[in-house]
Amino acid sequence: MYPDTKIIPFGIINKMFVWRKDKIMGRDLQGRVAIVTGSGRGIGLGIAKKLSEKGASIVISDVNEDNARNGVAEIEAMGGKAIYILADVSKYEDAQNLVDATIKEMGSLDILVNNAGINKDRMLHKMSVDDWNAVIAVNLTGVFNCMRAAVNYMREREYGRIINISSASYLNGNIGQANYAAAKAGVVALTKTCAKENGKKNITCNAIVPGFIDTEMTRGVPEKAWDIMVGKISMGRAGTPEDIGNMIAFLASDEASYITQGVFEVGGGMVL
Repeated sequence: MYPDTKIIPFGIINKMFVWRKDKIMGRDLQGRVAIVTGSGRGIGLGIAKKLSEKGASIVISDVNEDNARNGVAEIEAMGGKAIYILADVSKYEDAQNLVDATIKEMGSLDILVNNAGINKDRMLHKMSVDDWNAVIAVNLTGVFNCMRAAVNYMREREYGRIINISSASYLNGNIGQANYAAAKAGVVALTKTCAKENGKKNITCNAIVPGFIDTEMTRGVPEKAWDIMVGKISMGRAGTPEDIGNMIAFLASDEASYITQGVFEVGGGMVL
């Protein structure tokens, strides 16, 4: 026997193999619990399904019960674990209930993905105060509400992953989207502030900037507009919800434990 050889009991080897098997099979979020807001369909559902595929237990949060129920059914059909909790994230009470109910039903909260959002597009000189307030309430205040509700629990446990969905409009603005662009710029600032305040508590906070993504909503644009958008993408195709989910799954993992305060474009090289 070589001098440095150690005899390890078989049971320990077996446990090590199980852990490595989860890593090898890509289930590196095994045992984690994730809330994904606005996840009854579209990008949010794609994110939820990818996190489930990686082993996380999922809380589908949406304002539409049919969509939320269908989202849970899709994840369960994949062999994953999921529940749904209805929440209007623009209301702090709903956000707090979402967090409290998640912890009660699932036992913990490790990952928060703030994806819920709405559009009410108008040129600035035609935009009503109601349209401005509605978008800010969901797309910015809603992110604050969910982060505020979750972060105290995460600080107590000294662990958390927060990923917020922003938009390319945060940087350059967009015609007809003064409310949306302002909200998404605010999300980036909120993300960076959260990261600075909570890093010592082992909580990371990052933002994702999706490019042109193939969803039910974008499929409704005219063919000419679709071709123009795809023409701006280096990779020559629209992205998929799974593309966004892949990045979020990485940022939610232990491998990304030293990545925080980042703003990551997932757009296939789209020219902004």
